[in-house]
Amino acid sequence: MNYFKGVRSEMKKVIWPTKKELFNYTGVVILLSLFVAIIVYLIDIIIGGIISFLI
Repeated sequence: MNYFKGVRSEMKKVIWPTKKELFNYTGVVILLSLFVAIIVYLIDIIIGGIISFLI
């Protein structure tokens, strides 16, 4: 039971983001994820082309 009291105490100390901040952070995460996905895709195409050229 002491564990749950500690968890509850710590949860009260958390500063939760506002709805506006939450949407902003979510947008940033989505944009960065798309950016990384595009970069990985481009690297895959380049490496695939190089391997096809060598074979």
